[in-house]
Amino acid sequence: MNFTFQQYQESADYLRGRIGDFKPQVAMVLGSGLGFLGDVVENAVAVPYGEIPHFKASTAPGHKGRLVFGTLEGRKVAVMQGRMHHYEGYSYEEVSYAVRVLRLLGCESLVVTNAAGCVNTNWKAGDLMLITDQIKIFMESPLRGENLPEFGVRFPDASHLYTPALRQVARDCAKELGIDLKEGVYMYFPGPQYETPAEVRFARMAGADAVGMSTAPEVITAGHCGMNVLGFTLLSNMAAGILDQPLSEEEVLEAAEACKDKFSRLVLACLKKM
Repeated sequence: MNFTFQQYQESADYLRGRIGDFKPQVAMVLGSGLGFLGDVVENAVAVPYGEIPHFKASTAPGHKGRLVFGTLEGRKVAVMQGRMHHYEGYSYEEVSYAVRVLRLLGCESLVVTNAAGCVNTNWKAGDLMLITDQIKIFMESPLRGENLPEFGVRFPDASHLYTPALRQVARDCAKELGIDLKEGVYMYFPGPQYETPAEVRFARMAGADAVGMSTAPEVITAGHCGMNVLGFTLLSNMAAGILDQPLSEEEVLEAAEACKDKFSRLVLACLKKM
C-alpha cells in the first residue's frame, strides 16, 4: 500500500495531542544496545507505537516499541525506542513511516544507530563506525509508488544522505572523548537470516565495511524530506565467513550491552553539538 499525506498528518495530529506545543528538533532511531537512552529523556512523554494511527508494532528483540518525547542533552528530541524492519513483514514504506511523521512534527535532523556485522577484516567486533554512505541494491525503495511532493521531489539526490557537517561533529566528539571511531559504508541486506559468507565477500568487493538489516530505508526517506542525518554502527560481530563460528542473536545483544557506555557517550556528545 501507499500511505497518503493525510494519513501522515493524522499520525502527526494525534501525537500533537499527546505532546502539546512541544516541537522536537532531532529524531533518534535507536537500534540494539541504545534503546535505554529513551529512558533517560527528561520531562518524557512516552507513546507506544500501537496507540498511534497507522503505526506498526516493533517485534525485534530488545526493541520497546514506543516514541519518547522530551529533552536530552539540552535538545528537544523524539526517540524511537525500537524500529520496524522489512523482515518483520512490513513494506519499506511502513518501515520508514515514522520518519515522515517526525518531520511533520518539526524534526530537522535524524540520528540513526544500529548493530551490524563487520565486513572490514582490519577491524574487530566492538568497534564503532561512523556511517559515511550506504548501499541498498536489494528490493524496492521506500519511495516507490506515488510521490508525495509535500515531502520531496520525485527523484531525490542521494549524494550526501549522511550529512558531511554532522559527520565532522562526530569526528570531533570522538577525538575529545578518546574513542576510536572507524568510518565506513553500511550495506543493507533484508534478512532475517544472517548474510552468507559469499554475500559478505560480495559486500566487501562492493566497498562495504558493515552489513545489517535496518537503517537504509529510514535514511533514504529522511533524505527525501530534507532532513540532516547522522549514523553510527556498532560492529557487534565479525560477519559470516571471517571467523569459523556461527552467528547468533545472543552474540549481537551481548556486544551491544558491552559497548553501550562508549556508544551512548559518543551519541550524546554529538547530540549536544547538533
